[in-house]
Amino acid sequence: MSDATTKAAPLIGICMGSDSDLPVMQAAATTLDEFGVSYELRVLSAHRTPEHMFDYARAARERGLLMLIAGAGGAAHLPGMLASLTPLPVIGVPVPSRHLQGLDSLLSIVQMPSSVPVATMAIGGAKNAALFALRMLATTDEALRAKLDASIAATEARIREVDARVASTGA
Repeated sequence: MSDATTKAAPLIGICMGSDSDLPVMQAAATTLDEFGVSYELRVLSAHRTPEHMFDYARAARERGLLMLIAGAGGAAHLPGMLASLTPLPVIGVPVPSRHLQGLDSLLSIVQMPSSVPVATMAIGGAKNAALFALRMLATTDEALRAKLDASIAATEARIREVDARVASTGA
């Protein structure tokens, strides 16, 4: 939620290793805004500010967060480090990098050792990370489940319209 005067306590932490990751991670924030789910945005570098990241992860559950969405590029240690420090679910978003277009990030995040799970989205998949988080929250929130059902139905209707147009015109 962007309005500080009406902002509820955050349920989801959106974390990134650098502010250069914000253009990718903004899609998660925008999606959560669309569904009215509160979140906080944080820059927590696993390499440059490890103690800050440790403190954040260790206190996340006690502060009321229910899950974390963590985006990172390059070595992409942030999602895994957060998962090692908190029992909360962590959803990793590989951020595209300049040299390897995010493949390095994807492999870093997806190859977590046993007992340190990180759900991993596609490269640049911050919107899907938010939708995955919303689906988890909706397992116990009827109102959110109804919003998700309506969104899924609207997407299906839009795709059917496109299909009908393409089928009838050939373009």
